[in-house]
Amino acid sequence: MDFSNVQVWIFDLDNTLYPPEAQLFAQIETRMTAYMMRSLGVAQDHANRLRVDYWRLHGTTLAGLMADHAIDPTAYLADVHDIDFSVLTPDPDLADAIAALPGRRIIHTNGDAAYARRVLAARALPDDLFEAVYGIEETGFHPKPGAEAFHRVLTAARIDPGRAAFFEDDPRNLVVPHDLGMRTVLVGPGRHGPDALLAAPGPHVHHQTFDLTGFLRDLTRS
Repeated sequence: MDFSNVQVWIFDLDNTLYPPEAQLFAQIETRMTAYMMRSLGVAQDHANRLRVDYWRLHGTTLAGLMADHAIDPTAYLADVHDIDFSVLTPDPDLADAIAALPGRRIIHTNGDAAYARRVLAARALPDDLFEAVYGIEETGFHPKPGAEAFHRVLTAARIDPGRAAFFEDDPRNLVVPHDLGMRTVLVGPGRHGPDALLAAPGPHVHHQTFDLTGFLRDLTRS
């Protein structure tokens, strides 16, 4: 694995820095559906279909709601992220593996930064482990996989994509990093999204791992 030129390590959050078995996003999806039922006045099955369709078409359900219904993103994010974080467990081994990486470490998530910090706290990943957290607000509500989301983070953090690596559980979100010249790592099987579709990794994925901690340890040992 050639990561010798990498100076910036960029991590997704959900199902990347915690195992999907925690089912954290299942809680969020339930709250998304309930929020849409209240806000749009639609039945549960209609809300569920919209939630999936917006994720497919816009990258996130929120982006679709903003585009088609002018939903207030701040109120939406506060509501759907009001969940039980106790399903997450501390992971000191992952914290140590990330801390051992040479260079800068940041998070780029389609969630908001406040939610991300609650996840990090529940995982016992220290505040100083990452230089910055770039959430959906920091990208002007432009979500991955859209190119604008990545360009905003790269510009704000002054990152040379040719010296960066991106870790992500959704294969869609590695296309732009690959095209920009980053090293790309798919974490997990590539099963993501409201309907848990299994997507083939594709040529934009340089590496795939089912054990992020072990993968990072191997990098720093090589």
